[in-house]
Amino acid sequence: MKTLVIVVHPNIETSLINKRWIEELNKYPGKYTVHELYKAYPDEKLDILKEQGLVESHDKIIFQFPFYWFSSPPLLKKWFDEVVLYGWAYGSNSGYKAAGKKIALAITAGIDEDGYTASGEYKYTMKELTTPFELTFDYIKADYKEPFVYYGIERDASAEWIERSVPMFLEFIDGL
Repeated sequence: MKTLVIVVHPNIETSLINKRWIEELNKYPGKYTVHELYKAYPDEKLDILKEQGLVESHDKIIFQFPFYWFSSPPLLKKWFDEVVLYGWAYGSNSGYKAAGKKIALAITAGIDEDGYTASGEYKYTMKELTTPFELTFDYIKADYKEPFVYYGIERDASAEWIERSVPMFLEFIDGL
C-alpha cells in the first residue's frame, strides 16, 4: 500500500515532533510519500490537479499537523476547500476519488490528554474536536480511522520524549 503523509505545519523549522516525524518518514522513500504543504506552496496557491493526483495515487492518506487553535493550520482548510471538489470527491458518478482510501489524522497537541476531557482544561475530547474531519471523510466515502494524537509537548520537550513518539507514529501509520 502506498502511503501519502500530508504535513501541514506553518513553521516546520521550529517544530520538534513534526520535524522529527518527517525525518523518520524520509528514511523510507519507497514506503512513504511526504508532502509538506507549506514548503510546496509558500504562496498558498495550491496546484489542485497535482493534489488530487497525489490522493488518487495513494491508498492511505495521513494528515499530519499540530493542533492549532482547536483545529488544523489554515492551509489545510484551504486544501479541503480547493481540492475536495464536487465531481472529484463527491456528488457525481465520476466523483468519490477518495472513496475507500484509508484516511487518518496524526496530531501533536500541547497539553496532556486529560486536558481534553469534559472536566479538563479544554472541556472537549480530541474526538469531539476532530468531528468535522470525520464528517468530511465520511461524506467523501473515505475509510476514516481514529486519529493518532501525541499529547504533552508543553510538559516535556526532551529528546527522549520526542524519540518515544517515533515508533508509535510509524506503528499507527503502518497499522492502518
